[in-house]
Amino acid sequence: MATGNHSTVTEFILSGLTDKPELQLPLFLFFLGVYIITVVGNLGMITLIGLSSHLHTPMYYFLSSLSFIDLCFSTVITPKMLVNFVTEKNIISYPECISQLYFFLIFAASECYMLATMAYDRYVAICSPLLYNVIMSSQVCLCLVLGVYMLGLVCASAHTGCMLRVHFCKINVINHYSCDLLPLLKLSCSSTYVNELLILGFGAFNIFAPTLTILGSYVIIIASILHIHSTEGKSKAFSTCSSHILAVAIFYGSAAFMYLQPSSVSSMDQRKMSSVFYTIIVPMLNPLIYSLRNKDVNVALKKILEKRTF
Repeated sequence: MATGNHSTVTEFILSGLTDKPELQLPLFLFFLGVYIITVVGNLGMITLIGLSSHLHTPMYYFLSSLSFIDLCFSTVITPKMLVNFVTEKNIISYPECISQLYFFLIFAASECYMLATMAYDRYVAICSPLLYNVIMSSQVCLCLVLGVYMLGLVCASAHTGCMLRVHFCKINVINHYSCDLLPLLKLSCSSTYVNELLILGFGAFNIFAPTLTILGSYVIIIASILHIHSTEGKSKAFSTCSSHILAVAIFYGSAAFMYLQPSSVSSMDQRKMSSVFYTIIVPMLNPLIYSLRNKDVNVALKKILEKRTF
């Protein structure tokens, strides 16, 4: 720590998920396995979509973008978390901590809006199938994806910029496995009023704006499906939406539990467990619940494997 009128923190210690020695190795092995599956699953999905020409459609373009976000999202958090299980003290410097926070916020916000974009894509595909290729042109898809990342950058820049104004004195143990907003603010020795307002404001907007988009899309989708006379047609339409709804429920549910509760309602340990779902588990599950259950993806995978075998 640098000395002066008061001590200023130049590095932090991440406390991790647990301080029980007997749990360190099992948790390390578990999360290492989760991370390997996440990397293989998301990289595999990106590669498969890139190699299979019949998957070059807006739906799979967005799936590929989601896989990229999930891969980056997990990589920002998990490797440092794994270090915590095998070292006595998991030290992270102040610049590294702020950098981790910045990229974590970019990909967390981007995931919110990418899920909303995918819901809009399903709305157009089911409710306006004849105009789908016109409405979801390559230019529109590119603009939507760029918009997703721009919103992520704005959110991350606002939070990180305000975090740079916060002073940290003496106490430097973060009760978390990564540099997140709320655990960092707990250590502040200066006013965090503006930061808390930003968390509530951006948190509400980043959850409710995409959620309203998703709910609005699915209300119209369900109304359209109910007008389909064919049972097979209804089943197919519902199957394309069920995976998306499941992933949305897991991601938004855990994120809302983490950020939209007053600090007096739940402990930081409860918030840590909640954040595990949307930072580590969801990126692993998304390739499975979105894509591997999809018939087109399975067919493309079989074709690729057959070509390699032949």
